Amino acid sequence: MKITSIDALQLPSGNKGATTRGAWSPVLVRVNTDEGICGWGEAGLAYGKGWRAGRGMIQDFAEQIIGMNPMNTEEVWETIFRKTFWGMGGGTVVSAAMSAIDIALLDIKGKALGVPIYQLLGGKTNDNLRTYASQVQFNWGSDITKQELVEPEEYADVTLRAMEEGYDCVKVDPIIVPDSSGKSWNIRGPLQNHVIKTVYDRVAAMREAGGEDLDIIIEMHSNTDTMAAIQIAQVLEPLRIFYYEEPAHPLNVENFTEIKKKTSIPIASGERIYTRQGFRQFFEKRLLDVAQPDLCLCGGLSEAKKICDMAWLYDSNVQIHVCGSPISKAAALQIEAAIPNFLIHEHHQRALNPVNRSTCKYDYQPENGTYKVPELPGLGQEPTEDCIAKADILTVAAGMKYMKKNFLHNSREVGYGKCNIKSGSGCEGSQNV
Repeated sequence: MKITSIDALQLPSGNKGATTRGAWSPVLVRVNTDEGICGWGEAGLAYGKGWRAGRGMIQDFAEQIIGMNPMNTEEVWETIFRKTFWGMGGGTVVSAAMSAIDIALLDIKGKALGVPIYQLLGGKTNDNLRTYASQVQFNWGSDITKQELVEPEEYADVTLRAMEEGYDCVKVDPIIVPDSSGKSWNIRGPLQNHVIKTVYDRVAAMREAGGEDLDIIIEMHSNTDTMAAIQIAQVLEPLRIFYYEEPAHPLNVENFTEIKKKTSIPIASGERIYTRQGFRQFFEKRLLDVAQPDLCLCGGLSEAKKICDMAWLYDSNVQIHVCGSPISKAAALQIEAAIPNFLIHEHHQRALNPVNRSTCKYDYQPENGTYKVPELPGLGQEPTEDCIAKADILTVAAGMKYMKKNFLHNSREVGYGKCNIKSGSGCEGSQNV
């Protein structure tokens, strides 16, 4: 089997059109083979700024691996890592592109062998995956009108709504949304008293509403600095916090060292830590009680399995970070089924969005706060034909004059990559020279 072409797709999920940059822009990759099997992966750049760069990096890396055997996943990964120069440099964009391709290769391998990916990772150790409602400060549900909660009473109400759906754990960023006082809202320390009080009151309202058995995860998104993170941790400790996510800059272990000294709350991070090299120093200093690699950013499923194994060595549990299209969710469920140090699955508010849910064929959702692991071959997920038809697609194939004039235009406009959606065998009409 050989890789014949690779498609980089921007989905119009939540945007006005395929080429419109909105707040949500999932970037997928499809790896096509000469045996008619294609694999899907995702670059973890659906949010924030970076999707264009990630999409371009996918194309650059694609050039390097056309013609390789997709079943040789380690060889392909090492080729990208060592023979592209920037592969060894890592970082968000590089790792996102590597991740998307690697996930797609595992999808191909699973389909070729007729087994779910978790079988390729060692087999099932978990089935009923405990799940938490993530980012409830942005409300909860598929049809919401108010997207930023302010008052403690609102935080109590959203907690109860999540619990009514069967969740016994919720995650909240209690500092990202300013209070209603109109006072300055500086979230880097030293913190003003009204900021600390507001954070405490919001979480205390959640604790009272949810009772003692509810687990509450606190998320800082690295917006707080070390001092602010310590102040918040100390004031929230009496409220029994499950763990404390990204309390400070995610790439400076010394910041985490200082926070770890000053609180008994378990520490979590990983969304913006890349490959084994990035996680190593955190594990060796025993700074992560919960490791949170993002499969679409850390180097893919192959690399994530190595990170999870490394976490196991240091008695660190794992919660895969998930914030993307249903492709990323499907990948997370596969690896969570296989790893013995799985802790809990993240079900993001974005995963409830009807537009996002409709991008793929299967709408996997938890029942009573628990996920079952899909049993279809490979990922067990792929975009709908309608979604692919609306996507902006760029194709790299053997012999194609990549980066020629006008190549970066919409593929449908210049004749590159009319996708063979039904067979998944590659792209018709690609201009090979």
